Amino acid sequence: MSTSVASDNPLGMYLRDRRTKLDPAAFGFSGARRRTPGLRREEVAQRANISATWYTWLEQGRGGAPSAEVLDRIARALMLTDVEREHLFLLGLGRPPEVRYQTAEGVTPRLQRVLDALELSPALVKTATWDVIAWNRAAAAVLTDYGSLPPEQRNILRLIFCDARVRAAQFDWDSVARFVVAAFRADAARAGAVARVGALVDELCRLSPEFEAMWRDNDVRNYGEGVKRLRHPIAGPIAFEYSAFAVDGRPDLGMVVYNPATAADASRVRSLII
Repeated sequence: MSTSVASDNPLGMYLRDRRTKLDPAAFGFSGARRRTPGLRREEVAQRANISATWYTWLEQGRGGAPSAEVLDRIARALMLTDVEREHLFLLGLGRPPEVRYQTAEGVTPRLQRVLDALELSPALVKTATWDVIAWNRAAAAVLTDYGSLPPEQRNILRLIFCDARVRAAQFDWDSVARFVVAAFRADAARAGAVARVGALVDELCRLSPEFEAMWRDNDVRNYGEGVKRLRHPIAGPIAFEYSAFAVDGRPDLGMVVYNPATAADASRVRSLII
């Protein structure tokens, strides 16, 4: 096939490339008498439980756009990674697949070192359910000593609505709480974790009438960036400029960094961590 024809069918080109990189023997297929490396078209179709003719047409750029279900079957048949599956959907449908929520147990050592390098900037990594799974020394000193809490209690919503110390540290608790609830709702939906957060939402509705009322408002917000002011019981008022970052390849994780707004604020943070 000429380069010009191949470039007109990037989906077919990608499918051919992926199947030629697979070892037939690993899937129980004979490796004898093959003109080209990898799986044959009919073998991919068999593994995906779709018509061999339809799969052939797909590689040839015929037969129209595939469904999301068919692309999912093909992704499994070709043993695609999450990023490869996403690329397949972008080529086939022009959009990424629906997010499959992953439960996070922690972060990589490299990401933890990034957090630790931010000496005077409290920083943390949270899941789509707003459980804090990583933090640095400044976050423990200024925000919450997450390491002293059981893992199930390291949840930002639980702390905002159920911890009197965290509540007292907010300059405008009502505004902060509304923002947290709206951003949490958006994060959970974006990460495909709506069903996952059901138990947490039900629990907080029982524990906090204020949370229940805010949840029923159905507001959504992006975390984005802004200013956060705290009343620290030892250092006094501290202002931060915060920014939220996505963790590449993990739509369920987000990193938030709080930079001291002024030199005086940085000095207050330093006094807490020396």
